[in-house]
Amino acid sequence: MADPRGFLKVTERETAERRPVSIRIRDWNEVYEKRDQAVVQQQAGRCMDCGIPFCHQGCPLGNLIPEWNDLTWRNQGKSAIERLHATNNFPEFTGRLCPAPCESSCVLGINQPAVTIKEIEVSIIDKAFENDWVVPHAPERLTGKTVAVVGSGPAGLAAAQQLTRAGHTVAVYERDEKIGGLLRYGIPDFKMEKHHIDRRIEQMEAEGTRFRTGVNIGKDITWDELRSRFDAVLIATGASKPRDLEIAGRQLEGVHFAMDYLYQANRVVDGFEVDNQITAEKKHVVILGGGDTGADCLGTATRQGALSVTTLAIGKQPPTERQENQPWPTFPTLFEVASAHEEFGERTYLASTVEFVGENGKVTGVKVAETEFKDGRRLPKPGTEKVIPADLVLLALGFTGAEQDSLTSQVDAAFDEKGNVARAADWQTNQDGFFVAGDAGRGQSLIVWAIAEGRAAAAAIDNYLEGVTELPAPVKPTDKAISI
Repeated sequence: MADPRGFLKVTERETAERRPVSIRIRDWNEVYEKRDQAVVQQQAGRCMDCGIPFCHQGCPLGNLIPEWNDLTWRNQGKSAIERLHATNNFPEFTGRLCPAPCESSCVLGINQPAVTIKEIEVSIIDKAFENDWVVPHAPERLTGKTVAVVGSGPAGLAAAQQLTRAGHTVAVYERDEKIGGLLRYGIPDFKMEKHHIDRRIEQMEAEGTRFRTGVNIGKDITWDELRSRFDAVLIATGASKPRDLEIAGRQLEGVHFAMDYLYQANRVVDGFEVDNQITAEKKHVVILGGGDTGADCLGTATRQGALSVTTLAIGKQPPTERQENQPWPTFPTLFEVASAHEEFGERTYLASTVEFVGENGKVTGVKVAETEFKDGRRLPKPGTEKVIPADLVLLALGFTGAEQDSLTSQVDAAFDEKGNVARAADWQTNQDGFFVAGDAGRGQSLIVWAIAEGRAAAAAIDNYLEGVTELPAPVKPTDKAISI
């Protein structure tokens, strides 16, 4: 275990500095400065010999956090990445994008700031890549079995890597030109630069995973045709159906789904030309939704040169500290200031959107009212209406499930009441040989859950093909976010 008295000697939580706002909004690079290894080691030493490490339970992957904290404190980076990779295929993704439920479960967090688990995690993998410790792990033998993975987000990639290492021949299908799914074109570069994806794909290709880009399963190849070519198929297409807001003025030009906006913006940053691009340049922008997607839109609009950005949330502003109904070690709802919120814009809570207003078919504003709570419902309070000027409105209201049309028409796949692909305890759908993992089966969730589900589904597919498996299965399809 790390320094047994470290949490007594170092009581302050210290993470990497963000680059100055005036500089970082002029580019699309990650917002954080390079991490100071000495500080990371010191922070790792705060990890307690707590007997029962609740951080294990807070992480769906079951990451061996105290172990790689100790190894980091002892400056044993190569051993640290081996322990980290034992449970997590892609710590460079989770270390940048996961909201870290493990830190909410940290025992030290009862009466001190929690250990900087996420910061330590990303420093371990970055150091490993810098020192060429991340190498391919090709299978010792080939099984002769084939698996198609549809979707190249974190769930699909995790499953593909596990199955390839088990000896199966795996092909990953992606309808975009590059691998990564929402990791590439849904997440802005200022949160994660895309070279992190590229170097991991290089490792997977060297291990034997095959990638097929520009192929839209359901259109270019039907689902039943795909199944006839492979011994098993994993559906890892995500929950890509956006939640709409059907109110007056929804048809006005300038009202768009957030992911349509982010997808185009990220493609432009990647060097692609986009016709009729949705852009915030020299516009007054209103974002509906106060979550991570809304923050991504804010940071993107800032870098595009928006004149103003207002983020609206229908509910109350979350508290800055745990509430009594969200005690340790549960994952609390807290007020957070993302890097994008530091840079620009206003955040407004208790704002109910009443109507989109416009002239000549184009949006000019958003009519909002104060939210009031009646009979457990959130409703606009009469007499409090006002119009916020807007040339661009972005709907960042979440997602309602997976795309259904081709799956239902071609293979009669079943869906649950939430719009997710239905699955059994073995991760299999109602159709033999079809499995599902990640947001497509779980609904919109965290990246750490996607990777955990991809690993577990890989174990189920390996067992389906071989009758036995040695692959780890960290979660079950019925598992929910852990609270105690």
